[in-house]
Formats: sequence, structure tokens, C-alpha cells
Amino acid sequence: MTDLTQLGVKPLRDGVAAGDFTAREAAEAFNAAVADAAELNAFIVTTPDHALAAADKVDADRAAGKPLGPMAGVPIGMKDLFCTHGVQTTAASHILEGFVPRYESTVSQKLWDAGAGMLGKLNLDQFAMGSSNETSHFGNVASPWRREGTNAAMSPGGSSGGSSSAVAARIAPAATGTDTGGSIRQPSAFTGICGIKPTYGRCSRWGVVAFASSLDQAGPMARSVEDCAIMLGAMAGFDPKDATSLKLDVPDWAAGLDADLTGKTVGIPREYRMEGTDAAILESWERGKQWLRDAGAKIVDISLPHTKYALPAYYIIAPAEASSNLARYDGVRYGLRDLPEGAGLQDMYAETREAGFGDEVKRRILIGTYVLSAGFYDAYYTQAQKVRTLVARDFEQAFAQCDLILAPTTPTASFPLGDKSDDPLAMYLNDVFAVPASLAGLPAMSVPAVLNADGLPLGLQLVGRPFDEQGVLNAGLAIEQRAGFTAQPEKWWC
Repeated sequence: MTDLTQLGVKPLRDGVAAGDFTAREAAEAFNAAVADAAELNAFIVTTPDHALAAADKVDADRAAGKPLGPMAGVPIGMKDLFCTHGVQTTAASHILEGFVPRYESTVSQKLWDAGAGMLGKLNLDQFAMGSSNETSHFGNVASPWRREGTNAAMSPGGSSGGSSSAVAARIAPAATGTDTGGSIRQPSAFTGICGIKPTYGRCSRWGVVAFASSLDQAGPMARSVEDCAIMLGAMAGFDPKDATSLKLDVPDWAAGLDADLTGKTVGIPREYRMEGTDAAILESWERGKQWLRDAGAKIVDISLPHTKYALPAYYIIAPAEASSNLARYDGVRYGLRDLPEGAGLQDMYAETREAGFGDEVKRRILIGTYVLSAGFYDAYYTQAQKVRTLVARDFEQAFAQCDLILAPTTPTASFPLGDKSDDPLAMYLNDVFAVPASLAGLPAMSVPAVLNADGLPLGLQLVGRPFDEQGVLNAGLAIEQRAGFTAQPEKWWC
């Protein structure tokens, strides 16, 4: 039999439906792969029984002639930011260690209803705050990729580093991610997989541990554009429990995939050619332009003049919202409680938050609290919101000239773990190309393009108009077909 762990979402689903193998056989293969890959530290909790139970239901439904869902027989990884009924959900933070939800997030429930099973809860940067997966209370996640000639552990990106590592290592065919300022796209680029952040509101945020509520958006991470389209279709949809959820029909994005871009115009933002960007990244961008021309698209230059202000605005808005959202972790209602003998209520708050939050989370809470404080609110937070409006207006004006935007996903390839952990500003710069689309709430996708001279993957980013996930996916497919990216990391873990 074919090594089932080499199959993605569509071939697994279709193989189960055709009877080429059972859903249980697929779940057993991936459960074994997860167990053998402990060195990657991609999972905080493994749930082999959940994967097997879901698989057995799919096999029983098939035997009974019942219709199968679009994810039937596909075991996936669930980022540990999504609440899962009866399974620990921590957001990779000590302050939530041991928290077992009595409810299921809307996105995860939709995936289970579509026939998917859960291999486990994936590691991430604590509360999704980070770009390298080094802020987790449960330890760093290692990328399955290694720089040629070295054994240094490489960053899988963040915050969805457990997701990207698991998919790239072939221990999960797909995984959920969340993207606040690039946390699906950047790790996808670092590990040579596909990942899409849909339009803000496409996927429900209900049951997802909040970081920055006006930015957070769930999306799929998988091995191909088509797999992302299938999984996004299962995840998306209106949810009355989420006030920001879009009341729109969910298109069949997978059925609508078309790599012919004839008649489409792709914009190239001149402001994205930034100092410090690796030459290999710029070269891959040039190749991406040619691939889209070959697919029939017209390439034009555009301007997004407020791009240089997007990152500083993001690092005011996101921490401000985090400061508010994380105020609920106080040792009273759930999660960690640190109550020294003889301590009062204020002491308990302080001790609990000191012990429960990691350094990066504390840093962002402090920044957020500062910019929201009296005397600084107008100087920082109000100004940042004005910049956000200008960034969104830039995109609106650009889309009067083009249908899609092509840019690099990241300014560099992956870097060794520890290289930037002592310099928060250098770490934040990883998000420089991803943040603008997040501020504007636009659909954006990273697709693997090439390997650099060190044998590490580089990704290209596509940004579309609001609600035009189909256009983004189609352009992603055009790049995927022409790039022919089939590289896999050499297995060093076992």
C-alpha cells in the first residue's frame, strides 16, 4: 500500500470514498507518524482515540451507503488556540494549563461534522504572540527543515509553528491555523506549505482563544492549494455566536479552482521592495511575476504608500486588544491560580499573571495597557487606527487598478531557533509583508515557490479583494503549477 502519510487532504478523502483504503488505516498511519515525531514538539497533546473514532464513523457511513463529508477520512492537527470539548486547550500558556473546555469551537465542530478527525492539539507561540514558535510554555517547535550543512534547529515560523511543522513533516495532512498579523502565511512560507487567511469574518472566532479580536482569523494550512480550498470550505460560514461573522454563502472554492488568469491584472507594490530583504526572496518574486504572466495575467506596478506605517500601527493595535482580552486571566474564573499564603486579592492577581504569562505576552500586555492609558490613548491608539484606515484605503485604491497583488510572504527564509529571541524588534520585522493585509482584513495566501541556496523554502504571497478567496486560490494554483515545488525535508526525527 502507498505510504498514506504522503497523501494530502484530497487524495486521502477520495481514496477512502473509493475504498482504496479505510479511514481507520489512514488514521493509524498518521497516529504512528505523530508518535515518531516527538522531537519536533509540534503537538502539546495527542488524541489518537479521537482520530480513530472519527475514522470508524466514516468507514461505517461508507459501508451503510451514507453520503460522506468533504473532509471524510482526513485526520488533521488542531492548533491549540481552538477550544475542543473534553480536550485540554492552553493557547500554549501556563495560565491555561489544565483547562478542559466543555464546548467546541465553531470551526473545529464544522471540521468534525465534515468528517475530519483530530490527531491532537498543536503547539504555538503563547496566545499566538510570536513569529518563531519560541514563546510556548511547552517548549520550542522545531522545523522539519534544516539548513544545508548544519544540524541547527530551525524556526517553523509563528504563531502557527506547530501546524506548519506537522504538515511539512508529513505527520498531518493538514492543520488549522490562525492569522492575526501573518501567523498562517509566515510559517507556511518557512516550511514550504500552503496557507490561506480568508477575509476577516469568513471563519467564526467563537471558541478561539482571543489575541486581537479585530484581526484574528482562522484558516487552513495544507500541502496544496486545492487542499486549502477544500478545508476552507469546511471551516467557513456564518455563525450567529460571532458578532463579526460574515452572513455570506460559502462558495465551493475547490470546484471553482482555475489556473487560467487570462484577463486578470496583478499588482506589484513598489513599497514592498524593502531594505534588508534577502536577494533570494526578491529573485523568487521576479519568478512569481513571470509565472503569473505565463498563466495569462497582466503585471502592473502599484503603490501602497502607507505600507511603512503598517507594522508600527499593528504593534499598537494588536497589543492594545491583547491587553483587554487577556484581562480575563486573573486566577478567579478558570486556569492557573497562584495564591501565596496570606495574600490578598490584588496579590493573587499579580502572582497569577506573573507566573502564568511568558515574557512576550507580558511585553505586549504592557505595551497595550500603556497605549490605552489616559494621556496616551489619542497619541498612540487613535493614531494607529487612523493609519489602519489609510492602509485599507491604499488597498482599495490599488484594487481599482488590479485584481490581485503579488508580494513576498517574508523578508527572509527561516532562521535558527534562538537567533532573534533576544531582539523583539528584529522578530517583529518578520511580519512586515504580512501585516498590511491583516490590518485591511483581506484574503491572503502563501504558496511555496523555490528553495534558496541553503535548501530552505521561500514563499510568495497573494492578496485579494474582500471576499475574493477564489481569486487568491486561483492565482495560488497558477504559481503552484508553474513552480512545481515538490521538495520535502529530509527526515532526521524519529
